[in-house]
Amino acid sequence: MRLEVLSIALLGVVVTACSPTADYDGAGTSARLSNITLVKITEDHVGGITKETSYGQKAIEAALPGFTTEGIQTAVENNTEWALAAFNTDGFQVLQVFKGQNGKVRSVHGVTHHLQGPNGERIGMTFADVGTARADCRAGKNLWRGMAICKSTGHPNVELVYAIPGYQGPFDQLPPSNDLFDAELQRILWTPKT
Repeated sequence: MRLEVLSIALLGVVVTACSPTADYDGAGTSARLSNITLVKITEDHVGGITKETSYGQKAIEAALPGFTTEGIQTAVENNTEWALAAFNTDGFQVLQVFKGQNGKVRSVHGVTHHLQGPNGERIGMTFADVGTARADCRAGKNLWRGMAICKSTGHPNVELVYAIPGYQGPFDQLPPSNDLFDAELQRILWTPKT
């Protein structure tokens, strides 16, 4: 019984962590995309977060004026981790910030359609909308099984995580190109350049 409860709780964390936003209403692409940009992700920063930003509520809130932070547990590719979620003034989650061993920010995941990647990518866009090349992608593993993890064109420290609707495997490889075409961008991952 205890294992079943743990499995159900973990499934809830994974589903929540991989959903594009809490305010997604499923009404089509126009409902998922936005022309409002709360945070811009570039090679060098996510909003005011840079490779020099200390990991902590005060430092992250100072780097993102008007945002609040709260500790959450979320799924990354190989496990679940504690992170600081950054919320805008309306109270929805925009970013997930992860701690590095050096006490600085290790990585940031963009998780809402109100942010923009370095090439204009937005959560909810399709693989075809973004123009991602299949050759720049790999199959996700473990908790991101059945997803495509791709490089952002021209930005080696930014990755795009796509969900592939209806994909039934094999999960150790990318699906055929026609299945990948409609995959939806779920997360934009930023890692500070070293």
